[in-house]
Amino acid sequence: MSRILPPRLRKGDTIGIFSPSTPASTWVPERTRLTLAFMEEQGYRIKPGALFGHKENYRSGSIRERADELNALIADPEVTCIMAVSGGFVSNSILPYIDYAALLKHPKIIVGYSDVTAVLLAVYAKTGLTTFYGPNLISTFGEKPPFSIESLRYFEDIVCGKHSLPYVFPTPAIWTEDSIGIEEDLTYTTYPNKLLTLRDGQVSGRIIGGNLNTMLGFFGTPYMPEIHDGDILYLEDCRQYPESIERSFSLLENAGVFARIGGLILGKHADYNSYGSELKSWEVPMELLGKYAFPILAEFDCSHTRPMLTLPIGAEVCLDASEKTVTLLEAAVM
Repeated sequence: MSRILPPRLRKGDTIGIFSPSTPASTWVPERTRLTLAFMEEQGYRIKPGALFGHKENYRSGSIRERADELNALIADPEVTCIMAVSGGFVSNSILPYIDYAALLKHPKIIVGYSDVTAVLLAVYAKTGLTTFYGPNLISTFGEKPPFSIESLRYFEDIVCGKHSLPYVFPTPAIWTEDSIGIEEDLTYTTYPNKLLTLRDGQVSGRIIGGNLNTMLGFFGTPYMPEIHDGDILYLEDCRQYPESIERSFSLLENAGVFARIGGLILGKHADYNSYGSELKSWEVPMELLGKYAFPILAEFDCSHTRPMLTLPIGAEVCLDASEKTVTLLEAAVM
């Protein structure tokens, strides 16, 4: 399947927002209002989907309603970019009902993270369209500055095509795992940033991946892209503990994924609970990965921490674990 690039995002373009899982716009209405105002101040038009402000218990709507909301934004000629409001747990249920054929005719930027991994990887698997592991509307831009501003800059670097190639993904000077809404009078606890080389080496290949816990909900189905020889796998998670990390990585090991990939990038693990084991989140899978020779870089800033980089799924990148860099080698938008 040929790789397809969506048109780039420009100031004045319309960003359609959809709720594939949680009804976040009803949970935090004031943060939602301020987030919409923030994005409009940045020069974008915002078009809420049909489920904006709607709630059905734990989700924004029924399975078909959530799929129909996304499909309407796909079909809307005014919409250039489709961004998830937030993550959740049930985005995988809409995968059979997405209008993939319409995206082939009219490619658009689709962006989100966490549970939105299901939508991003399914779209890429079914169409070859580059999707973007990056900000959710409320959970990224509904955060108190300065991290929301920094995440927006990284997002625009990629989807607006502001960068030149090769593009070395920045390593932010500081980071936080605190979640502080734009309307809250609180401060972040910040940490100096430091990427970790778990195994030296340099390799180039297609970047594929996202939130590992979400991938368990559709792994082995037609909506999960096939992992090819030499791919660079990106994995991140949050609020997990050693037992769950071992289980998730064991699934990939048993499926032969690690025998095929050329390199591995691990994102920062927000709100990790070691349960007294004293194991770091990235130490847990090394028992499984020890027999392989591919380079491994950990603590990458495209995860549930802040600020957040934006990764184009399906694009060619160079991982240099020895130098602690990830470099985009080809365009992600037209």
